Amino acid sequence: MADIRFEIINKLGVLAEGAKGWKKEVNIMSWNGRKAKIDVRDWDEEHIKMGKGITFSKNELKALKELLNELDIDELDIE
Repeated sequence: MADIRFEIINKLGVLAEGAKGWKKEVNIMSWNGRKAKIDVRDWDEEHIKMGKGITFSKNELKALKELLNELDIDELDIE
């Protein structure tokens, strides 16, 4: 498996913290030297190990923001 290179360009915030200290973070990241994207994933305390995550381009992030703004989150049947 090829090495994956990443650079956290800007830490935007923490969404949650697990019992073992891992944090679900929102960051602006570059993967393998590519153009930066918004990234949401779990990280260990040292930002060495990571969980599965999802990245968004600027257009995808705008679409997600519009969709979330239209939702009444309190009415959703979720935890």
